[in-house]
Amino acid sequence: MPVPTEELKLQIINAATGKTLATKAAPGADGALAVRDFPDDGPSPQQWQLTPVPAAQDEQAYVIRNAASGKVLDNPAAADRGARQQDAAAGKKSQQWHIVPVHGEAGLYFIEAVTDSAVLDLAHPGDETRVVLSDYDDNAETQRWRFVTAEPQRTSDPALRWAPLSHWNSRQSWRLARSTALRPAPDAAPSFSNMLLVLNQFGSDQDAGGWKNTGPSPSPSGQAGWWAGLGARFLADPTGAGHADIVGLKPAKGAVTSSSRGDGTFDETEHVLHPPAPTATPADLWTLMDTTGDGRPDIVVLAADGVRVSAQDDAGTFAPAGGKLVLKAFGHGSQAGGWVADKHPRFLVDTTGDGRLDIVGCHDDGVWISLQDEDGNFTPLADEPALRAFGHHEKAGGWVADEHPRFLVDTTGDGRLDIVGCHDDGVWISLQDEDGTFADPLYVLDDFGTDQGWSSTEEYPRFLVRTTGDETADIVGFGPQGVVVARGHGDGTFEPPKLVLNDFGSAQGWTSRKHLRFLTDVTGDGNPDIIGFGNEGVWVSHSRGDGRFDQAQLVCRGFGDNDDAGAWRVDRHPRFLADITGDGRADIVGFGGPGVYVARNLYRRFRTR
Repeated sequence: MPVPTEELKLQIINAATGKTLATKAAPGADGALAVRDFPDDGPSPQQWQLTPVPAAQDEQAYVIRNAASGKVLDNPAAADRGARQQDAAAGKKSQQWHIVPVHGEAGLYFIEAVTDSAVLDLAHPGDETRVVLSDYDDNAETQRWRFVTAEPQRTSDPALRWAPLSHWNSRQSWRLARSTALRPAPDAAPSFSNMLLVLNQFGSDQDAGGWKNTGPSPSPSGQAGWWAGLGARFLADPTGAGHADIVGLKPAKGAVTSSSRGDGTFDETEHVLHPPAPTATPADLWTLMDTTGDGRPDIVVLAADGVRVSAQDDAGTFAPAGGKLVLKAFGHGSQAGGWVADKHPRFLVDTTGDGRLDIVGCHDDGVWISLQDEDGNFTPLADEPALRAFGHHEKAGGWVADEHPRFLVDTTGDGRLDIVGCHDDGVWISLQDEDGTFADPLYVLDDFGTDQGWSSTEEYPRFLVRTTGDETADIVGFGPQGVVVARGHGDGTFEPPKLVLNDFGSAQGWTSRKHLRFLTDVTGDGNPDIIGFGNEGVWVSHSRGDGRFDQAQLVCRGFGDNDDAGAWRVDRHPRFLADITGDGRADIVGFGGPGVYVARNLYRRFRTR
């Protein structure tokens, strides 16, 4: 586990005994510390906070503070080598400690004194064992410690409700119900209405179309370069009207759509947006993106014979109907390279900063790139990969799609995308130079890899996004203990990761089998917030704009795994955040059994109290 921020309260657990660092059951005047058990019917385990020492010149040092008493861990160099809890003294070296990861043991640390490099250890195992300072011993299990975060502090306001209105023409609409709990507030916290069924289509029930995903679905956060398979439903703006419509990939029909009315509802008539090519197969992957920078999204399909594009004209028509074959590569057929969806990630991104999307893929032997020229043509692939790395085969790194996420993101601010990947041992990066050449990968961070406990891309999602006011990409991950952030330096390297929020991790009960987690801006301040579809409903942790996040707030009592939150299932009910009204705020849209549900974003409109 990365070193936590100073705000988090922690239990410090000895790896050999499983007991908690604390004062003795009968504390003495000398402040001696011990490890001991805390029964469920007894006092709560003592908690600590790590505060970085600002003036540290070498390895980062920390003050370890008791969260209740304010006293700090001290190395008094006593004859009995006992560790103490003493009053804090500014700049006192004996109260400063290094937190050193145990090599090859995810989540375990040595706690090393700055003054003499001795480490926290146990005197003699027992019911209440004294904590002492000992010389470092790589084989001593008693010298290894684990940080366990406290239960997350969450808040929940009363959910706002919609009241149905019946009209003379049998049409039904909704308005916010009268409530004394509502008042305008310019500083209102993130808040959403309760979920409302707005369309009896695009659902998994037979009466709603019997939709079933047979291929991949786009990311709920709408990350660039996503692809969708047959049966997928998602939100997109195919018309450029400024609000998102429903798009679904239907067997035999192709891409179908239901247009947004701009008020949180959708047309009941389903239109065919784009029919499939005569050679279409269930293995084809679709996306809807503006490939040329003209402001109109195009339909791009990774087909058996390669990449097919249907550009959108001034009338909003996508032509040609089956797509134009623009590149005989990146397809799942043998004639197009034999790209496999669960082995070979492909991205549609602007790698050079010229406003046109290029195609980048990681095959068995490395990274292949097709640039788009000024005429909208994609260049044929070269005879050799652009980079013999980040590929599936061992000679190209042995990257496995469900264990090793790869990203294309600008880490230096030069407008060109670099390749970043999380392998077993941590983070690797290949920088792109002015000539469009990718350098040999560099190992830049020993975290976010399987060796550090990030065992799968699905269970522990990782993102590269900007979390502060600058243009530098940071790494944000939902790890075993919570949300971890490694701030980017702007040169392709990153600060040591920090645990910034004790929530949304497996330690707090979040699992990919039941819950969705991602980052998107729900408040309109330009910073990505954390959104989690949990058991009780939708939780939002608002970004502070400095790489940290507020404690999670329950913003909608729907779209969750529990029965009273709708019994939404990850494998059947996709959920998204998208602006469906054009007001600049992301709303929640979910595809449930009976159809499409919506919860409107009420941020800066109302506040519950």
